[in-house]
Amino acid sequence: MASPLRVRWLGTVPYREALALQQGLFSRGAPDDWLLLLEHPHVYTLGVRADPANVLVDPVTVGAELVRTDRGGDVTYHGPGQLVGYPILTLPGKGGGGMADTRSYVWSVEQVLIDALADLGLAGAARLPGFPGVWLDVDGPRPRKLAAVGVRLSRNRSMHGFALNVAPDLAYFDHIVPCGIRDKGVTSLAAEGVDVPMRDVVDAVVARAAERWGAGRAVERADVVWRQVPEDLAPFSRGLAPEPAVGGGGETPARPANLRLLGRLAEAGVAGGAAVSERKPDWLRARVRMGDDYLRLARTVRELGLVTVCEEAGCPNIFECWADGTATFMLNGDRCTRACGFCLVDTRRPGPVDPDEPERVAEAVARLGLSFAVLTTVARDDLPDGGATTMAAAVRAIRARTPGVGVELLISDCRGDEAALRTIFDARPDVLNHNVETVPRLQRAARPAAGYARSLAVLARAKAAGLTTKSGMVLGMGETTEEVLATLADLRGVGVDVVTLGQYLRPTAAHLPVVRWWTPEELAELAAAGVAMGIGHVEASPLTRSSYHARRAAEVVGAAGT
Repeated sequence: MASPLRVRWLGTVPYREALALQQGLFSRGAPDDWLLLLEHPHVYTLGVRADPANVLVDPVTVGAELVRTDRGGDVTYHGPGQLVGYPILTLPGKGGGGMADTRSYVWSVEQVLIDALADLGLAGAARLPGFPGVWLDVDGPRPRKLAAVGVRLSRNRSMHGFALNVAPDLAYFDHIVPCGIRDKGVTSLAAEGVDVPMRDVVDAVVARAAERWGAGRAVERADVVWRQVPEDLAPFSRGLAPEPAVGGGGETPARPANLRLLGRLAEAGVAGGAAVSERKPDWLRARVRMGDDYLRLARTVRELGLVTVCEEAGCPNIFECWADGTATFMLNGDRCTRACGFCLVDTRRPGPVDPDEPERVAEAVARLGLSFAVLTTVARDDLPDGGATTMAAAVRAIRARTPGVGVELLISDCRGDEAALRTIFDARPDVLNHNVETVPRLQRAARPAAGYARSLAVLARAKAAGLTTKSGMVLGMGETTEEVLATLADLRGVGVDVVTLGQYLRPTAAHLPVVRWWTPEELAELAAAGVAMGIGHVEASPLTRSSYHARRAAEVVGAAGT
């Protein structure tokens, strides 16, 4: 059976992150097809043949950035109120073979928009000969562009796409010569008197795209939340002083989940859930094992003043893993600048970075005689590099002290900063792990200071850097089987090698409720589906966490060190 057309509404995504995600799906996503729909913050982009003189002001002075890209066309603008679509499609060759027909594909993109605009009540949208895009008043005295089209085709696979002006600030077009065309104007649906919500525009475009590119296939659609407000973000993400912790640290008692948290969950269509006191299914009972190996590891952690995520996050596997001589060391301290709805880690103001921490972690790895070390980090949005320097230093310190030890590094997103991520990638961990944590619909409820597209872009960038990549989800916060499968498809699409799936366990009453208990059999079915998609290894069980059986998973995909 042919795979569906995978449609994703991703909300607002910085241009460079969307480009990294596109490139990942373009390079590794075949034979599957995607249509990414989103908005960008203010940005001007230059096509491969663009004349820089067509940028009339320094973009910084108008709050925009300037990015060179590999699409066709000249300079264009993207910003809030503009629907940007990136179809990543495998196209048929001319006459059923050979290279795809670029002109025919551009025509199809234009037709999707023309048909969708008619559905929205705007008559007269059409093509203007010699000028790609969608125009109004093409036979009149004042042709004006409503949508720009700029694509790239390579190996019969498409990238880039269209930008439809729904209700952007048209003044931003005054700072450029749009598409290098000096004698024609730019317009929007709003400027033409069509007041329609972005969500309705997306629905219309998806319906027409399914007709034209779906070829009788199903459409698999996943949307991130449609409304996001600054109050969703952790204090450091808003540039504010941190609020008191809602979990972890031991200084603030647990309290019922706040109304904002429950409101975000309700907006995602989730209500109810199990009480913290509800008896868990029998399969979630972890066996206590406190033998010599457990005590030796605990003693080493204490003597070296280290932090483990095993303790800070209340991992149910701590006894099994520590008894086996395996621990996940947490870098950059024990306090996180974000407040994810499922996580127990302390969210009070973090302390200064300890420059000796990487060496102490390396000492612990040596003392314990580990052949495979797992490192993670708290999010440090208070640091310019998001803590990347410490993460890279820890990998290098372990390698210097005990050459041949495999290292898995579970990173934060570093706010998508390319330089910070490059610092981490250059340290060459054997496995680069970054968790998407949940399905698109629940991102705002579970991790409002992060982003689904950003996480996929981090993984795509890591894969492009030649690293073995890994990601994971905690299940039970209200997602459906279909949503999990769609997320697995996205992870496979950007080349992720290992995925972990485990049951969410509510740490305190202040955190998101458990909505569903996934059975071992259901998780095994998800694992089999992920492997069938092409993911190298899927570790799935009720007690699976990011680092559970990490060495075994790395060995399966050939990334366990030397």
